[in-house]
Amino acid sequence: MKLFYSDTFELPLPEKHRFPMSKYRLLRERVQASELFDPRNVLPAPRCPDEQLCLVHHRDYVQRVANGQLSDLEIRRIGFPWSPKMVVRSRRSTGASIAAARSAITDGVSVNLAGGTHHAFPESGQGYCVFNDVTVAARVCQAEAIAQNILFIDCDVHQGNGTAAVANGDPTMFAFSIHCNDNYPFRKTDGDLDIALPAGTGDAHYLESLSAALEQVFQCFDADLVFYVSGADPFEDDRLGKLKLTKAGLKARDEMVIGGCVRRNIPIVITMGGGYAPDVADIVDIHFQTVVTGLQASADIKTCRPTN
Repeated sequence: MKLFYSDTFELPLPEKHRFPMSKYRLLRERVQASELFDPRNVLPAPRCPDEQLCLVHHRDYVQRVANGQLSDLEIRRIGFPWSPKMVVRSRRSTGASIAAARSAITDGVSVNLAGGTHHAFPESGQGYCVFNDVTVAARVCQAEAIAQNILFIDCDVHQGNGTAAVANGDPTMFAFSIHCNDNYPFRKTDGDLDIALPAGTGDAHYLESLSAALEQVFQCFDADLVFYVSGADPFEDDRLGKLKLTKAGLKARDEMVIGGCVRRNIPIVITMGGGYAPDVADIVDIHFQTVVTGLQASADIKTCRPTN
């Protein structure tokens, strides 16, 4: 299983900014220190060029991001100050999902140790998302004819409105999101299937709802490739989450999603999504747990696939 990282391409933030940027470096270091993963498979993210970004995003938006020509309002909606390093990091994080998608087609499971920037629309960014990495990667796969029918399984606590907008009306894409209803974005964009849970939902109701929804999704859409936006922010202690999942519940969620793909022999790209717990160690724990679940699934795929 290959894992792609972009944390070495720094996105500088003001002191006390509420986005926990350090989680990406800490996650990569945790992965490398664990000795569970072959160091040769933990790889720096490639750069995503304009041609690939423009498979989803409007060329004018891409150029204005690159040239620092976003308006003050656009920058506020994104939530990150513009800088050349912000542009580089956003390209690399998207490039990680593209590389992971190509690897998943071959290996069954792959990981972007960042990504899941599901609030970015074709013409704009918002909610700490500049480019929509999973939809760009999906379009690259379609353009390269390595996958045609793309399923987005979004378990971040916030609805994947940008992803839904890209997939809207496209029969080759299916956007499924399970999220907290009383949370950002307050103006949702309808996806193909949205499960909106009330604030305070805990493990049992969440997992029951997710299980039923996944059965529905897998029955009605024949996917060649899945992008999983996992998210550490349904965690009970998350500052921006409003759901009450425990770490054990989040592990069961990961096993349900990743295992569901493995049993159906559908390649899956795992991305991290959000996470805003006061203690960054909790965020890293949850993301690392997701990555380990992917590794275990990768081993299952290799043992289950027939050999020639």
